[in-house]
Parts: sequence; structure tokens; C-alpha cells
Amino acid sequence: MPTRKAFVRWQGNLADGEGIMNVESGAFEEDYSFSSRFEKGKGTNPEELIGAAHAGCFSMSLSKILADNGYDPAKIETSAEVNLVKENAGFKIAKIQLKTTGKVANIDEATFEKFAGEAKENCPVSKALQAITIELIAHLQS
Repeated sequence: MPTRKAFVRWQGNLADGEGIMNVESGAFEEDYSFSSRFEKGKGTNPEELIGAAHAGCFSMSLSKILADNGYDPAKIETSAEVNLVKENAGFKIAKIQLKTTGKVANIDEATFEKFAGEAKENCPVSKALQAITIELIAHLQS
């Protein structure tokens, strides 16, 4: 399996500094700053990138679990809300909420939710984030 790489450059102090994040493949490069992380400023932030990685990994894992159990997923859409909170000693990611909707023929809601739960527990990004509370809301699209 390949090793994936990302690169970040940060210049300056926390409040006034600025940086850039990019990935080895060249598919993503974006500025980030205090404002983009802790306010509503332009640019990206680590938390939304964690959310994107988690939603992507979860969706692929759910698709595999469905296929392995004889279901053909036409579409899986997942969002991730990453909750950053301030603590006395700084900040921490307190919770991630995954919301997924699947378009899958010949499956009932309970079975879909069961497989979504398996994907939440077993996707590699979920495993890497075990110290964080991960909530899941899963629904079938009609």
C-alpha cells in the first residue's frame, strides 16, 4: 500500500500568521489562517480536511460492505461535522457526526443502518480517530 503525503507551511504566530496546505497528488492546495480555523475566514482548516477524509473513507467502506453482502449501492452521500471546542488547555476535537444517505435497491432501512454502523466502526479513518466520539445518522434515499 502506498504512503500518502501532505505538506504544510505556516509563517508567523497563531493569531497573525498564515499558511498553505497541499497534498502530494496535487489535487488540493489551499491557504489557511487563524480566521479560517476559528472564525469564518476564507481558506481551509484542519478540521474540515479531517471531515472530508472521514466522510470519504466511510462512504467507500459502506459501499464495500454493501457489495460484499449482495447489495448494489447506486449512491452514498456522506457529510461530516467536526466539532472543535475550547478547553482550559487549548482546543480539542470533541465529536464528529457522520450523516449518510444511501440509494441502494432491495435493502430495508434497518439493514442499511446496520451496515452503516459497521462502516463507521471499521473504516481506517474511524479507527484512527477512536479517541473522538463519532455519531452516525444513516438513512435510505427513497
